[in-house]
Amino acid sequence: MQGRTWGLRLLLLLGLGLGSQEALPPPCESQIYCHGELLRQVQMARLYQDDKQFVDMPLSSAPDQVLRHFHELAQAYNLSIPQQELQVFVQEHFWAVGQELQPWTPEDWRDSPQFLQKILDPKLRAWAGQLHQLWKKLGKKVKPEVFSHPEQFSLIYSRHPFIVPGGRFVEFYYWDSYWVMEGLLLSEMPETVKGMLQNFLDLVQTYGHVPNGARVYYLQRSQPPLLTLMMDRYVAHTNDTTFLRDHIETLASELDFWTKNRSISVSAGGKSYSLNRYEVPYGGPRPESYSKDAELAATLPEGNRDTLLAELKAGAESGWDFSSRWLVGGPNPSSLSSIRTSKLVPVDLNAFLCQAEGLMSNFYSRLGNDSEAAKYRNLRTERMAALKDMLWDEDKGAWFDYDLENEKKNLEFYPSNFAPLWAGCFSDPDDVDKALKYLEDSRILTYQYGIPTSLQKTGQQWDFPNAWAPLQDLVIRGLAKSPSAKAQEVAFQLAQNWIRTNFDVYSKKSAMYEKYDISNGGQPGGGGEYEVQEGFGWTNGVVLMLLDRYGDRLSSGAQTTFLAPHCLAAALLLSLLPQ
Repeated sequence: MQGRTWGLRLLLLLGLGLGSQEALPPPCESQIYCHGELLRQVQMARLYQDDKQFVDMPLSSAPDQVLRHFHELAQAYNLSIPQQELQVFVQEHFWAVGQELQPWTPEDWRDSPQFLQKILDPKLRAWAGQLHQLWKKLGKKVKPEVFSHPEQFSLIYSRHPFIVPGGRFVEFYYWDSYWVMEGLLLSEMPETVKGMLQNFLDLVQTYGHVPNGARVYYLQRSQPPLLTLMMDRYVAHTNDTTFLRDHIETLASELDFWTKNRSISVSAGGKSYSLNRYEVPYGGPRPESYSKDAELAATLPEGNRDTLLAELKAGAESGWDFSSRWLVGGPNPSSLSSIRTSKLVPVDLNAFLCQAEGLMSNFYSRLGNDSEAAKYRNLRTERMAALKDMLWDEDKGAWFDYDLENEKKNLEFYPSNFAPLWAGCFSDPDDVDKALKYLEDSRILTYQYGIPTSLQKTGQQWDFPNAWAPLQDLVIRGLAKSPSAKAQEVAFQLAQNWIRTNFDVYSKKSAMYEKYDISNGGQPGGGGEYEVQEGFGWTNGVVLMLLDRYGDRLSSGAQTTFLAPHCLAAALLLSLLPQ
């Protein structure tokens, strides 16, 4: 009887209301790392500045034992455990963060990769050499006890070592790893890339998709789907067709996950199209941001809380956590409580899937499976028609997210509006010139330190004034692939701006950052849920890619040795005028 009473009281005391807990399943089954009273009490007591710290701490004994001790402690204090007692409990039953990982130096790391020789500016070449050294600092290996006692860890076991983003991100992440791998291939480290790829493929085989990152609390959400592209880059570098053949079905099953779980039918002009969105129908706060989510949910009527918490997870799945991009069309577009990620059909997600479908068609052709090659070729053709009809705006000259509820495009500027150029998912060659004019009309070429993530200043980290490396790549490589000389020159100037921002900040701070504030001379970024992090995996990868592409032209010199920003903008604007 006592246990039943305890259970009832527990339900009554759950911070977000009984209804919200029952309506949607939790992010994972763990009653320590994903849901339950222990997680709630510890996170709401704010024992740590960053909620992620607690859910990354390994258990020092079996979960049922820890839960039993917590049950006894909670009963002793009538469910209101003092903060000091909670602190003692955590110290007794958990290990410090990072105990399950060990530093790892990649075995294929070598001193002087070839691409360094292509960089003519001696300061940039020395800097690239230092970034190449950073792979050794960002290397991690999972300890064997995570394999033997997985229930005591939030970390998901990985067979192969890997490169992490850095800072608070000590595990690997899905879309970050694509740009990391691009950098590793330039650093001539294909074995490290193969191991990381194998880890992702193992996750698909176990869970049916790639989680957001290698933690159990990330299991029910993914991230922008770039696994097929990772395989393409690895195979292009190594010609390892055997590895491709062994894992082609796993790649197909990952794309099936997006088809089965993230598809939405949209209609225009009597035609219906299947496109994709981010959607995570799981309840409760995100464990790694528990207190922030719970506090935000408490500002809403109880009936709206579950929806909010699911939308926050969808925002995290998008990789853009968080941005005004997901608030547009809501009741208060400057407040995170208006988040509505799943109500939008994102340009970049659909461009990534379109690219993946094209690559899968190529893979199957290469492996001699013509029927599967035709299937993916047809899927790509259908998606390109949908991108054109639903997301392209002829007047603006770019692609835009589609708002399902309001049945219109979100015409705000984001670098993701260029994703189809980057993915090669457009059929009209004139689209490049139109997109270039859109870049000019949006006044993006007047930002001399990088391309802003949006033009809205909300305090969210995926908004102005922050600029992020992968988004620079979307625009720069999207333009650079064009046969248009104008587009290629703009791509180079944007690359020069970004390289100089990263180099200048590194010169002052001896660090690379996950994001940069481009409002005033370039500095580490800010905003969002946590302090800006050093490392930094994908930033390093994008810098190495740009130095490899433009190493014979890029300069580390002061901005004034080039065109001053207003002159640069004017020159570019002039070059865009009809000749």
